[in-house]
Amino acid sequence: MSTPCTLIIDDEADIRELLEMTLQRLQINTCSAGTVEEAKALLKTHEFNLCLTDMKLPDGDGLELLDFIQKSTLTLPVIVITAFGNMDIAIRAMKKGAFDFLSKPVDLAALRQLIQSALKLSQTDPTAERRSRDTLLGNSAAMCTVRGKIAKLALSQAPVYISGESGSGKELVAKLIHKHSPRAEQPFIAVNCGAIPAELMESEFFGHKKGSFTGATSDKIGLFQAAEGGTLFLDEVADLSLSLQVKLLRAIQEKKIRPIGEQREIPVDIRLLSATHKNLAEMVNAGEFRQDLFYRINVIELKLPPLRTRKEDIPQLAEHILTNLSHSHHLPKPELSQDAIAALESHTFPGNVRELENILERALALYEGNTITAEDLGLNPVAHLSESEQTKQSTFNPSTGTLEDYLETIEKQALQKALEETSWNKTAAAKHLGMTFRSLRYRLKKLGME
Repeated sequence: MSTPCTLIIDDEADIRELLEMTLQRLQINTCSAGTVEEAKALLKTHEFNLCLTDMKLPDGDGLELLDFIQKSTLTLPVIVITAFGNMDIAIRAMKKGAFDFLSKPVDLAALRQLIQSALKLSQTDPTAERRSRDTLLGNSAAMCTVRGKIAKLALSQAPVYISGESGSGKELVAKLIHKHSPRAEQPFIAVNCGAIPAELMESEFFGHKKGSFTGATSDKIGLFQAAEGGTLFLDEVADLSLSLQVKLLRAIQEKKIRPIGEQREIPVDIRLLSATHKNLAEMVNAGEFRQDLFYRINVIELKLPPLRTRKEDIPQLAEHILTNLSHSHHLPKPELSQDAIAALESHTFPGNVRELENILERALALYEGNTITAEDLGLNPVAHLSESEQTKQSTFNPSTGTLEDYLETIEKQALQKALEETSWNKTAAAKHLGMTFRSLRYRLKKLGME
């Protein structure tokens, strides 16, 4: 493999010299420019594996160079250097496609780490298969767009916020971004922030030293250290406490953590991905989520479409799920009847793909013969109605029944939806509904839903 070459762009000669010396110690050739125009000329006539640019230049800025590289056929990763504390510019740069950023004064250890990660990306075979069609199923326009974005996001270090309803595949998308990135051989650590008790969150995220608090009988590494070199995926990030949000923001910005009881900060190298089914923007407006953290994790947002908006994908998804379920349960794979497919296509799927999996798994256990019919699916009839029909049913009409009957129907629908959205986990459904587990069991029994 030929020696990699990096283009360094900075108008200060002493900084260019420092960067050149740092890269030469890594056995990397360098070429330097002091202005945007000089850099453009070199990019047109030379091949580079990496671009390292200051943000403020005499005749322009690093954002202009990013635009130039994006519009050309060049695919080299770009690391931008920003003034200390200028996070807005750094975020704008990553939105435009920068690989990552560093703040002045440049931490040489962090620079070396970033360069090595970026060079892994530039040395990847550009013809390598980056599609996720066989994993993230669906031929709808919405899913084709999502797969295209995954391929692009894998080429960056920018934090990605994956938004979408429960069961829409947020963790699967996070795994695909990791799989197609230069970090693919390093750990992928996923954590459900809502499943960690508030009093243990700091220890879980940053680790602790032995004896730092009652019960700390040994050293413990946190999630950031466990994901070193790889990707940390924070699912249900909206459930983080405000106190931990402050510490998480610092860890992301400084790329350093301090375990509980430790006197010094420890550098960490992770790619951060996060997700939630809640509306973070609304939570920011309500003061329930820090605005600065929201902007930091939401550098790039990837929205996942709900299943009800891409119904043309349902037959393919259903076949794939049935194949996997039949294989895992050592059962012959049944056929889906046309009325079953029609019933699935007309279902609203509040629980999205996860709900589809649950419906098919239940049908696989109950069907008879060689074919799963609409009746075997056991769908809630209310879910088949159009939105206008559901609206009509949601209004009390004394001529169609008593108020008690109407309220019982509404309660059943709420319980059914909560159970479907939590994969029929009663403990999670009770939490989702704001009631105790015992109260949920009582209501299910009372309404004949056990």
